[in-house]
Amino acid sequence: MAADSALTITWTHRLEDIAESAWDALAQPLSTPFLEWNWLANLERSGSVSAHTGWQPCHLTLWRGTHLVAAAPMYLKGHSYGEFVFDHQWADLADRLGLAYYPKLLGMTPFTPTEGYQFLIAPEEDQAMITLTLVQAIDRFCQSQGISSCHFLYVHPTWRETMRPLGFSPWLHHSYIWRNQGFKDFDDYLAQFNANQRRNIKRERQSLAAAGLDLQVVRPESLSQALCDLMYDYYADTCDKFGWWGSKYLNRQFFQLLHHNYRHRLVFFAAYGEGHPLPVGMSFCVTKGDRLYGRYWGSREDFNHLHFNACYYAPIEWGIDHGIQVFDPGAGGRHKQRRGFPASPNHSLHRFYHPRLETLLNRYIAEVNGLEQQEIEAINASLPIKLTANSGARAD
Repeated sequence: MAADSALTITWTHRLEDIAESAWDALAQPLSTPFLEWNWLANLERSGSVSAHTGWQPCHLTLWRGTHLVAAAPMYLKGHSYGEFVFDHQWADLADRLGLAYYPKLLGMTPFTPTEGYQFLIAPEEDQAMITLTLVQAIDRFCQSQGISSCHFLYVHPTWRETMRPLGFSPWLHHSYIWRNQGFKDFDDYLAQFNANQRRNIKRERQSLAAAGLDLQVVRPESLSQALCDLMYDYYADTCDKFGWWGSKYLNRQFFQLLHHNYRHRLVFFAAYGEGHPLPVGMSFCVTKGDRLYGRYWGSREDFNHLHFNACYYAPIEWGIDHGIQVFDPGAGGRHKQRRGFPASPNHSLHRFYHPRLETLLNRYIAEVNGLEQQEIEAINASLPIKLTANSGARAD
């Protein structure tokens, strides 16, 4: 292996400055699809991610000669929107202390609250040495540029343990995650619930036929540009219904680009009504390996229980049939728990470069995490299912 002196650090504001093949040689082996070149580049190409939207790309790369050996997709942020880890209390505290909280440096896939973020490192490299080199580069960059802090959100559990001794404090959160308990089919999935909840789910499934709706799976080879355009319309309408909380961060071009270069990872669940050539409602999922991720959904009008069917039941049924082991349905509330999605821990990592903020973080984060763990346990104590050892109910 070449000496450390052969390594070169660079920062870039455009993913397109890095060859897709070089980036994906590092990203493709990972379980998450959201660190792959096309997903991240589409966010930038569409303008959904830019300095104008408060997500200035600031990607860290490490080269051995002309060979990319490591990368970290990162962003300079002037706000905390689109992260789904709510650090506003830290921003408020910094303001009360007379300290500037923004800009901050953030590592995550924008607008994508799914576990799996980590540094992208070539497998033949010394993982610990490369990780330390990247962290030191981040520290130098933040301190020289007057950046208040560095945050990594929805991190991979193994990578979290790698970063812990390097001075990043883990903050515990939870998501609602379905895990395949060896289900043979949808009826087997239903059998885990108590009798009352089984009746509720069956009734919600039957309501589609009563409304004259046929829910179909649209695989990549059948996915048209028109459906991607319609998915944007439904996504935008769903976001608009929630006003300020709607999280409408993506534009139409992003959905169009997905059809062009990313549809091999897409699965749509589309509800067709009588006399309607296009779906009256759809959900949009991303799949890779044995994992499925729910992203967005919408419909032309309110249909009773269509949301539950398009976003939960149909993906679960498809997932069981296709060997999916983990299904993350996306951000949302506790209604997921009654449909077989226990509260599952995830972590973010944080470092402040203001000594006072770093001292306060270290002093109180264990207490904060303890309270979050209590909430996870309280949520899962009320599940209408039997939790198993791998349900993800407790943090490491």
